[in-house]
Amino acid sequence: MTAAADLEGRTVVVTGATSGIGRAAALAMADLGARLVLVGRDRARLAETAHRAARPGGPQPEAHAADFTELRRVRELGEELRARYGRIDVLAANAGAMYASHTVTADGFEATMQVNHLAGFLLAGLLRDRLAGGRLILTSSDAHRQGRIAADDLSGDRHRYGAGRAYATSKQANILTAREAARRWPDVLAVSYHPGQVRTRIGRGTVSSAYFRYNPFLRSAAKGADTLVWLASAPAGDLVPGGYYANRRLRPVGGPAGDDALAAKLWDASAAATA
Repeated sequence: MTAAADLEGRTVVVTGATSGIGRAAALAMADLGARLVLVGRDRARLAETAHRAARPGGPQPEAHAADFTELRRVRELGEELRARYGRIDVLAANAGAMYASHTVTADGFEATMQVNHLAGFLLAGLLRDRLAGGRLILTSSDAHRQGRIAADDLSGDRHRYGAGRAYATSKQANILTAREAARRWPDVLAVSYHPGQVRTRIGRGTVSSAYFRYNPFLRSAAKGADTLVWLASAPAGDLVPGGYYANRRLRPVGGPAGDDALAAKLWDASAAATA
C-alpha cells in the first residue's frame, strides 16, 4: 500500500468540508501541507474547521460558504474561486446529502441529485481551466450498484421516491462523471472512490440516520477519508484516469456505472441541466 505523499504548496478545494469525510480529509491534508480551500453550508462550522486545520507556519485555510441546493450560489462560488486562485491542484467534490422525502430545489431538480451530482459537476465545469494539470476526485459509494440513472430523467420522476435509491443513483452519477471527465479532459486526472461505510451525519431524518451515526462497526470519518487523501497526494502515475477506488486500490465497476455510452449521455444531460 503506497503511503500518501505530501501536498506542500498545492491548492486543494474540499466541498462538504465541515463534517464527516470532508472534515477529516481536510485535517489530514493540512498535515500534508496543502493550501486548503474549505466549502460548506454552515459559516460557523466552516470557521471552526478552518481553525482546526490551521498549522503553525503553514498556509492558512480559507473558507467559502455555499448551499449546493442553489445552483445560483454554486455559480457565485465558482466565480469567487476563479478570482482567488489561478490554479487549483485538487477539487475534492465530496459534498453529499440524503433526503427523507422527495424534495425539489428551486432549480427544479430532486435535491439528492442536485447536491450530490449536479452542483459538483457545475463547479468542476466552472473551474475547468484552473484544474488543468490537477485532479478531480468524486466521493461515490458502493451503494451505486442499487442506482438506476437515466440521463433523460435526472430527478427520477418516473419512479416512486426512496431515499436510499436516490442516494445510490447520485453515487452512480459520480462514477460516470469521473469516467467521462477522464475522457473529455485528458489534462485533468479524474477519479472516484468508495470511502466505506462511515459514521457520519448523512441521512438525518431518514431511516438510515441512526445506522450511520451510531453503528459502532462503521468506519471513523478519518478512515473513510484515507482513500480521498491518498488520491489527492499519490504520484499521478500510480493512478488510472477515470478509475474507481476503495481502500487505495482500483476496483472494477460493471453495469450502468461501467457504461461509457451512458457516461457520455449523462455528461451532456448534466451540462444542459446546469446551463
